[in-house]
Amino acid sequence: MTSTPEQGATPAGRPESLADLLGGRRGAVDATLPPVAFAAGWLLGGESLPLGVGAALVTGAAVAAWRWRRGQRPRSVLVGLLAVCVAALVALRTGRAEDFFLVQLLANAASALAWLVSIVVRWPLLGLVVGGALRQRTKWRRDPALLRAYGRGSWIWAASYLLRVAVFLPLWLGGQVVALSVARVALSWPLVAACLAVSWVVVRRSLPPDHPGLRHPVDEERTLSAASAAR
Repeated sequence: MTSTPEQGATPAGRPESLADLLGGRRGAVDATLPPVAFAAGWLLGGESLPLGVGAALVTGAAVAAWRWRRGQRPRSVLVGLLAVCVAALVALRTGRAEDFFLVQLLANAASALAWLVSIVVRWPLLGLVVGGALRQRTKWRRDPALLRAYGRGSWIWAASYLLRVAVFLPLWLGGQVVALSVARVALSWPLVAACLAVSWVVVRRSLPPDHPGLRHPVDEERTLSAASAAR
């Protein structure tokens, strides 16, 4: 994935991409470790739910500590650990190992709905996320080209959450714990990487050739007003 030179470059001189702006795949990779540990502990313990939960909690705590030491925000570290704890509590409460993945299933369903609604109401979440990363607030909404591009790019992310739901739901209904763990890995960082690449291409190709880029939203109303004043 590459961008136009006007949109900025990384310190190494490589043109930046959505992966640079949004943090890449690191968070998605970290999020797969506790579910894998859960499935491994569950299997090695002879389908023991407590051992699976214990393995997931230990792994989640280790990931949180590693993130903390690398200087990540305390809020993001705690949210990641909290998600593992909630998943563990749900599984222990129901006594069903597959319910460790229930929170993830519901979260993906809610995310798919949120992305779809954001597109319909013309507040595409991709624009909000990238605009926030670039500290633009909502300036991009005053640029019709960017608004359209972010709307099209948001469809890619909505589709990714729908895909996860389509895969996770039948596996969860069938009690397929190992398959759920495998699907969680397969549909985390590889899917995130694909969405970053495809949505970036979609956004770039949706912008006019003369557009200054993501970092420079064009305020159409202000531009028209200035043109009128110049006359």
